[in-house]
Amino acid sequence: MELRPAEAGTGIVFVRTDVEGEPTVRAATAYLKTRERRTCLHHGQAEVFTVEHLLATLWALRVDNCEVMIDGEEAPGMDGSAREFVDAIRAAGIVEQRATRSTFRVSEPIYVRDGDASLVALPGDGGLQIDYNLDYPNGVGTLSSRRQTVSFRLSPETFAEQIAPARTFVFEHEVEPLVAAGLGKGANYQNTLVLGPGGVKENTLRTEDEPSRHKVLDLIGDLSIVSVDLDAHVIATRSGHGLNMQLVQALQEEIEIAENRGDFVHDSGLEIREILNLLPHRYPFLLIDRVLELDGFKRAVAIKNVTINEPFFQGHWPEQPIMPGVLQLEAMAQLAGVLLLRKLENTGKLAVLWSIDKVKLRGAVVPGDQLRIEVDTIRAKPTLGHVQARCKVGGKLMAEAQLKFTLIDA
Repeated sequence: MELRPAEAGTGIVFVRTDVEGEPTVRAATAYLKTRERRTCLHHGQAEVFTVEHLLATLWALRVDNCEVMIDGEEAPGMDGSAREFVDAIRAAGIVEQRATRSTFRVSEPIYVRDGDASLVALPGDGGLQIDYNLDYPNGVGTLSSRRQTVSFRLSPETFAEQIAPARTFVFEHEVEPLVAAGLGKGANYQNTLVLGPGGVKENTLRTEDEPSRHKVLDLIGDLSIVSVDLDAHVIATRSGHGLNMQLVQALQEEIEIAENRGDFVHDSGLEIREILNLLPHRYPFLLIDRVLELDGFKRAVAIKNVTINEPFFQGHWPEQPIMPGVLQLEAMAQLAGVLLLRKLENTGKLAVLWSIDKVKLRGAVVPGDQLRIEVDTIRAKPTLGHVQARCKVGGKLMAEAQLKFTLIDA
């Protein structure tokens, strides 16, 4: 695995160098996939997992833009901690870029629960505070207490010194089932703490509360996938990757609501005049009101406020107005055009739609709705664009399709 510098707005992008075409997947909630006991990102032909330690390091050290060149599906385990990642990144150096980091401030409690495990995000006081309660009925190995509680205010220094050195751990009785499930193939007693009735097998703890510190490390890596800084106080009890992902999805939903209200604005967004500079469409056929977010050339999010004054409602079922599905497709195509035409080499070109595939229309869009349009790049070449697009209302999927474009001179 090799980490390379990237331009502002790129985000954290994994490049599978061992797969034909070197497909990529970005560390973002849209690409999260459920995998047992590990964090997985999947997009098209690109899949990577067990990336939480690296993601935690990048987020905590305030690295926003990085290409991760990796020749396999799993990130190197190193010694089971994030310490070596911290050392390597600091040795390489970090360059400040001319872009602003966005911060989402939790304003109301966000709570998720699974049995006796729970996670709650409360309003913070200007940064990210994490409290973790590790509490197993039969104790944490042979440690002095079955309960461990740690609390950290996240900063590069705190992460590097107190969190990153904590290593992965399992209980001895879990080893055989995990091996049978095909997990932990690269694990050994040096990079994974095995806690049993007789203590830590063939190893020693770096700190008495190393297991709970490692749980914080995993949680930071999972939270990083929201791709913004968090002003929040997160309290965790016995949570693991599955519940962490539920909190990430809940946070993403709150971020989307704030974006739609205009309370949370990305610096990469575009106002209507900037949209008009990119697209040739004009009234009554411009179907984007505002671009909320542009993640490099990989992802775009926009909104369209649907009102009764839309000209198409005059003739399309005026007594029971429903936005035509083909116009939802057109809105997706226009946002894809914004994403493709941002590239310098595409200046002065037109993105002409020439293929629509895997179309699904799932619900009625009516006056008063706010259409949230999302586009993710599948493939982009000098003369070709291929995207996955979705339309949502209130978080509910209304339409989706894959669109292909050819780029021609205007």
